[in-house]
Amino acid sequence: MELNERKQLAELLFPNIKYNRDYYEKMYPERKLKDGAMVTRYGPSPTGSVHLGNLFSAFCDMVYARQSGGVFFLRIEDTDQKRAVDGGIDNITGVLKGFSILPNEGYSYGGEYGPYLQSERTEIYQTYVKDLIIQGYAYPCFITEEEAAAIRQEQELSKVKIGIYGSYAVDRDLSLEEIKQRLNEKKDYVIRLKSPGNSKNEIEIIDCIKGKMKLPEYDMDLILLKKDGTPTYHLAHVIDDHLMHTTHVIRGDEWVASLPIHYQLFDILGFEKPKYAHIAPITIKDSETGTIRKLSKRKDLWAGAKYYEENGIPIEALHLYLATIANTNFEEWYLNNQDKKIEDFHFSFDKQAIGGTSFDEAKLVNICKTYFSRKSGEEVFDETLKYALKFDPEYSELLKSNKEDMIKFLNVEKDSDRPRKDISKYSDVKEEFSYAIDELFTKENYSKYDGNKEFSVSLIREYVNNVLDLSVSNEEWFNGVKEFAVKNGYAASPKEYKQNPSDFKGHVGDICEALRVMVTGRTKSPDLFSIVKILGKTKVLNRISMYENYLNK
Repeated sequence: MELNERKQLAELLFPNIKYNRDYYEKMYPERKLKDGAMVTRYGPSPTGSVHLGNLFSAFCDMVYARQSGGVFFLRIEDTDQKRAVDGGIDNITGVLKGFSILPNEGYSYGGEYGPYLQSERTEIYQTYVKDLIIQGYAYPCFITEEEAAAIRQEQELSKVKIGIYGSYAVDRDLSLEEIKQRLNEKKDYVIRLKSPGNSKNEIEIIDCIKGKMKLPEYDMDLILLKKDGTPTYHLAHVIDDHLMHTTHVIRGDEWVASLPIHYQLFDILGFEKPKYAHIAPITIKDSETGTIRKLSKRKDLWAGAKYYEENGIPIEALHLYLATIANTNFEEWYLNNQDKKIEDFHFSFDKQAIGGTSFDEAKLVNICKTYFSRKSGEEVFDETLKYALKFDPEYSELLKSNKEDMIKFLNVEKDSDRPRKDISKYSDVKEEFSYAIDELFTKENYSKYDGNKEFSVSLIREYVNNVLDLSVSNEEWFNGVKEFAVKNGYAASPKEYKQNPSDFKGHVGDICEALRVMVTGRTKSPDLFSIVKILGKTKVLNRISMYENYLNK
């Protein structure tokens, strides 16, 4: 088909397209950013709930753009309307905000390169396809679903590649008159790429993470526009990444196989290619089969974004965990830099795992514990209250009415060289500090005590009534406990007791353990004297009586 005929065909197929591609090139000028600034985008489809892999991808987009002084934008890729779910877009924006993965611009954020909803950009895509028709790189294809099925069956029998290409692309060279006739007959059609590729050739691609790759050249006549005139993902994202001036496409490595398609489209459209960085999937060892597989929303609680919010995993701690996946050297850096934040770390693609990254629940828990250990009692209180207001209103009221003492409990041992790590999520606070609030401390707390020692209630009551002094230092307090222990036939140290066990009823540690169990319901807790001071003598004596009642039940 000659150029003049192709121009006629373009007008015939797109009579309502009034602008040319130069119009949009001027509408979306180059961004004015400093050298080296990255422009990244998160382009989710509203086809389901957000999972951990989605969050990880968006997190990478955010940190690389942020550290380079660039732009991270949100684009909703809703070209597949058949698979779109109700509330899908709201779910995406809500999760991003809820997890503090915040774009600089994009859908619901605004910006000069919108609209950021692909379904609102159809005219733009059609403008570029119209130009491809004129250039001879696209054509209308009238192959019906039945005919396509027959072609597929023939290809399967012949054991050749499946798809529309070469001799199977039967509408590639239709004349203008033949096309007009079919249009007059109201036959449905799609617009296909007239691929210039040859699968026997290879293209070389440099991926920011995976390095140099060689892939076969693309030779399929890809659908560019569907029957309703809307674009396929491949076309839409290439045009959008060009007009929005994306510099780095960070996405899952399931898209590696599509690189030849995208490279070809960039070349045919005359666009400069962005750099690609394909991130490894998050994997997990299947508990049933023992095999390594991708994290699954259906099988793994940890995969769904809602899990983290509902169970009170701190957003910042989840970011820290995602950072350990993003760069293999992050965890060591974080543990050795207590006064630093994620923003102080320099992420690098060459420190990103090439293969699958295994989901490590133990590592996440440890990072969460470290996160809490570095927070002040007041910060932990405020964050826990915010969580409780949403997920445990009854507990939130108890927190508010016990705020002053609760902060004191949360601050116990915070100033030590090795602050305790007993909390891994907000929902742990209620359990770990059940002894802090009278309304939560009942005789049932003692049923969780799994010790096999029988403690003397009268002995501990005597100590509290006659010896306990809450005005002394921790060292002075412990010396007083030792004196009391010795006077009552207990060794002053476990070592002394071990050397001559028959000479003693026990040792000073038994006195402390008895007091700890009676006031907290457990054998392990933060610093005992600090807890006793916060509770005060009256509450301590009440707990001793409660323990006595528990024994006599």
